[in-house]
Amino acid sequence: MEAMVRASVASSVQLRPCPRPPRNRCLPSSVRRPGRRGIACSASAADADVVDLFDAAKLTVDKFVKSGMVVGFGSGPASALAVQYLGTRIRRGSLTDIVAVTSSVLSASEADKAGIRASSYQEGTQLDFAFTDAEVIEEGTLAAVIGRRKTESGEPSFMVEKTMVKSADKLAFITGNDKYLTGIEGSIPVLVKSGNWIDTAEEIDDLFLGDAEVWRRPSFGTAGPLGGDHPLVTKEGHHVLDVIFTTPIPDLGQVAEKLEKIAGVVDHGIICSKQSYAVIASKGEVQVIEEKSSVIP
Repeated sequence: MEAMVRASVASSVQLRPCPRPPRNRCLPSSVRRPGRRGIACSASAADADVVDLFDAAKLTVDKFVKSGMVVGFGSGPASALAVQYLGTRIRRGSLTDIVAVTSSVLSASEADKAGIRASSYQEGTQLDFAFTDAEVIEEGTLAAVIGRRKTESGEPSFMVEKTMVKSADKLAFITGNDKYLTGIEGSIPVLVKSGNWIDTAEEIDDLFLGDAEVWRRPSFGTAGPLGGDHPLVTKEGHHVLDVIFTTPIPDLGQVAEKLEKIAGVVDHGIICSKQSYAVIASKGEVQVIEEKSSVIP
């Protein structure tokens, strides 16, 4: 059965165009390639990445999920693989009496496809274990960022997902080795109240002056800092700001604390949990790391 799942995972990977070198970079003639060979890369590298991610998802389920648990499902490619494999184990009968809780429409859809009966997370629900994708994890502290990805509906799910995973006794972030970093850069999503959101954005901009840019997220396409004519508005009426760090962040936890002190901020995509683990996929092997970067035997 596991071989069938692996085959299914690998077969779902599409051919990806090869990255091209920047036009202003001259390659030596010894490493230049004829034009036709540069049209598309073999899928083998992409296949290997996805299979590695499946191994990490599989290990997450095997190591942390026990019969009778209440388990929270996050969202993202690795979480989808973990849900798929968990469904396989439930059908085999090797895991029983699992109570599944989903954090978003996406995770509910994955549970349905895996044949797992699940309910939506309700605030106050206590979970034994939860897993989710991390878009980046801070080495050492295991603080993580979620919510960078745009969903098909445009509606950000990181508020519910963050609340859900923080309610779990244990939490595992599943990701690739390239996202386990020291000195994180890029976007931190921040949910802000719609009233006087510009004042909130300016306060955040002043707080991280020179280190980050603040853009309001559009509902579709791309837009300037103000979010264009169609800014993303949540069902609660909040706006999403992408605080885009252009210099390495020395401490994600400190960024979270500073954001939480700003009156107009509702929530943000940084998760700091003392009961978290990182399950890292890397070229044929998987590491499970707990806080303080000690590898679990």
